Amino acid sequence: MSTQQEDSSKRGTLTRRHFMRRAASAAVAGGVAAAPLRKVIGANERLGVGVIGCGGRGKAHLSVLDWMRNNDHNIDIVAVCDAYRPRLDSAAEAYKAKAYMDHRELLADPNVDVVTIATPDRVHPFQALDAVAAGKDVYCEKPVSHWQQFEITKKLAAEVAKSGRVFQLGSQGMSDSAWRQMRQLIQDGLIGQPIHAECGYFRVGDWGERGMPIDDPNAQPGPDLNWEAFLADAPKRPFDVSRYFRWRMYEDYAGGPSTDLFPHSLTPVIYMLGLGMPGMVVATGGKFRYDEREVPDTFNMLIDYPEKITVAVLGTQGNDYNTTAGRGAGGRVPVVRGWEGTLTLDGDEIVYIAPGGAKKKEQRFPIEHGEDMVGHFQNLFECVREGRQDTNSPMDLAYRVQTALQMGSLGLKEGKVARFDAAKETIVL
Repeated sequence: MSTQQEDSSKRGTLTRRHFMRRAASAAVAGGVAAAPLRKVIGANERLGVGVIGCGGRGKAHLSVLDWMRNNDHNIDIVAVCDAYRPRLDSAAEAYKAKAYMDHRELLADPNVDVVTIATPDRVHPFQALDAVAAGKDVYCEKPVSHWQQFEITKKLAAEVAKSGRVFQLGSQGMSDSAWRQMRQLIQDGLIGQPIHAECGYFRVGDWGERGMPIDDPNAQPGPDLNWEAFLADAPKRPFDVSRYFRWRMYEDYAGGPSTDLFPHSLTPVIYMLGLGMPGMVVATGGKFRYDEREVPDTFNMLIDYPEKITVAVLGTQGNDYNTTAGRGAGGRVPVVRGWEGTLTLDGDEIVYIAPGGAKKKEQRFPIEHGEDMVGHFQNLFECVREGRQDTNSPMDLAYRVQTALQMGSLGLKEGKVARFDAAKETIVL
C-alpha cells in the first residue's frame, strides 16, 4: 500500500482519455465463489468500481476515481468498504456509494466489476485472492503483501495467472514512459550487456503522529471497528489504538523503507532489465533516527541476479537529499550500467553516457510523458475492457519485486544472507 505521506505527482495527474467496461459477478456467502466467466461488454457500459479501504490511500483512490467518473471516463464508484465505520460512513456519504464493513460482501455485489485495495499490507493478498476468486479485476496498493508473506504472495501470483483476471499494482510511477523507453534502449543494445544498477528512496518521516494521526484515541474494537479483520494472519494481540491507526510503525504490519517505499524504486529497474527472481540478497540498516517505531528507518540492499547483474537499493527516512532529482518525490534516479555505457535521467530526458575512452558520444532522448495517477488507473481499465493482463505493473512483476524485498527484510531481521531456491521456488536463509 502507498504511504499516507505519498507526494502526488505534479506531472499531468488529471489528463487522460475515456475507458470502456467489463463486468463479472460472483456470489459470496461465507466465502468467495468460483470466478465466473469473463463477459463481453458493450463500449458504452460503465465499469462499477468498489474501493476497499477508505484511509489515506483509499481517499486518494476515491478522489481520482471521482474525477474520472465526472470527466467522461465511463466508470462509477458503486461501493466502499472499511473495517472502521466512521471512515466507511464518511466515504459512502461523500461518494454516494453503498457501504460494506466486510470486503466479502462488497465482492458479492454484482454492480462491482473492479476493486481497488488500499488496506494495510498484511490484508492485501487475502483480499486480492478473494477478489480474483469472485471474478473481479484488481488494483492493489503496494506492497502487494507483507514482508513475512512470501508463500501467499506466490499463491496470489499463481491464481492471477490462472484466472486471467487483470491486476495492477499501485506503483503509479510505472505510468511514466521513461521506463518503457529505457527498457527498449537496453533491449536495442545501447549499453551492451547490463551489469549493475542502482536506485533508492530518501525522505523524512517517522510514521508517528504527524504521518499517521490517530483518528480517535478512545476507539475500541466492536461493531464499529473490526480488529480481527485488521490483524489478518499477524500475531494475535490485544487491541492497541496506536497499532490500529499508526500501523506502519510496527513490524507485524509493515516493513519500513523496504516494503513501504522501495516498490516505487525497484519495480522500474526490474522491469527495464527484464530480471527474474533474485539469486542472493544482503541487507543492512536499522533504526538510526526514530526509536519510537519497530521497523527500520534506514535500509540498504544488494541484489544479485542469475542474469549476472547486481542491483543496489539505498534509502533512509532520516534525510531527504537526493544526489539527483527523482522521478517522483523522494525517488533516487535509477542508474543502469552496461559494458558499453550507462543510462540515467536528467530532468525530462533519458541520458546515455559512454564509458571512458569510448567513441560513442553522450546521447539524450526526450521522455514522452511523466507519471500520471489517472493514466495508471486508465491503463488498468483499458486492460479490463480488452481482457489483457499486461498492465503497467502486473502481478508477475509485483511478485518478482516483492520477493527481492522480502528476502532483504528477512535477511536483515535474521542477520543472514537470503538466497532464492529457484527449483523449489522458496526463500532460504
